[in-house]
Amino acid sequence: MIHSVAKYARAAATIRGRAISVRSSSVRYSIPSRAIHGEISVPNANHVAIQMVNYALSHARSQKSDESYAQGMLVLEQCLGTQPNDDQASHDSKATVLLAMSDLLYESGNSSEAIERLKQVMSLALSSLSIRAVAVEALVGLLVQSGQDDASLMVADEFLERGHENLQDVAATAKTIKGLVELVKGNTESAESLFGGLENHDICKGNVALSYGEFLHATGNFEKAKEMYQKAIQGAADTKESMSSCNMNLKAVSLAATFALGQLESHVGNFGDAEETLTSALTSAEEHYGHNHPKVGVILTGVALMYRNKAKKERSSSILIQEGLFRRALELMKAPPLDSDGTFKREILEPQVL
Repeated sequence: MIHSVAKYARAAATIRGRAISVRSSSVRYSIPSRAIHGEISVPNANHVAIQMVNYALSHARSQKSDESYAQGMLVLEQCLGTQPNDDQASHDSKATVLLAMSDLLYESGNSSEAIERLKQVMSLALSSLSIRAVAVEALVGLLVQSGQDDASLMVADEFLERGHENLQDVAATAKTIKGLVELVKGNTESAESLFGGLENHDICKGNVALSYGEFLHATGNFEKAKEMYQKAIQGAADTKESMSSCNMNLKAVSLAATFALGQLESHVGNFGDAEETLTSALTSAEEHYGHNHPKVGVILTGVALMYRNKAKKERSSSILIQEGLFRRALELMKAPPLDSDGTFKREILEPQVL
């Protein structure tokens, strides 16, 4: 989202922190928002644990109710309690369950508990490095989303400093995680040094491509950013299973990249493409979360901003559409209403992220 609409993005983000607000004047454009989830695949996990995880996730998401999510969590808690604690396979199984628990907690709006489950994954010393990388990636994503930039930087730094150069994919993931945090904090030079070379790496798809695209978008390289967003969308579509969690998994990446691409098209004045792409993102969010989820409000905000940009450029009546969209978005995100002066009250104008 562009700086001129920061007050809308920040106020609308009050409940869970959606729109990235980069803390630096060197960043020319704010980073697009993120939203949604996907599958967990852990090769070493116990087969029974995998079945229970799949059942719990499927049951919770099939009804999308408080009760179904609670029942899914109960299944996962029972599964976690039956896992041994003596070898890598058992730790990987525990990690699988904890990642699934973090997914359900995040989807039901409990990010703080999701963060705690991800920290538990990181404490499983015998678990696979690739699984811990997933936990770090998701943890950083949630910390950034909740505005805990310093905490996210500490986690990213610690993971990067451990050194994983012998595992190129893990090393690339570590650099991407740190690069995203540096970008959110407005350290564009540091972010650029970390993203450098990733576009030619085999791992540059999905979240890596999305994060790099956000950097390019924020610094005004729209053509390259569009290419990265499309690469992220295609990468998510081509990947049937992945080790990922919370706002970093397959569905999250696909929706985020689609939403970001729609915002980019709006920024450059391609309003036809922007409307089509944002509508696609809106449909996906509604199908996955339901029509009344806060994430739907995030995308409605993007649609409203697109119509405002269109009205300004074309001097058209499109601007009349935006007020209704903004009000519906604020309602869905449970943000405080507009005050009598038509501005957002000062106490809700805190910097929000992701």
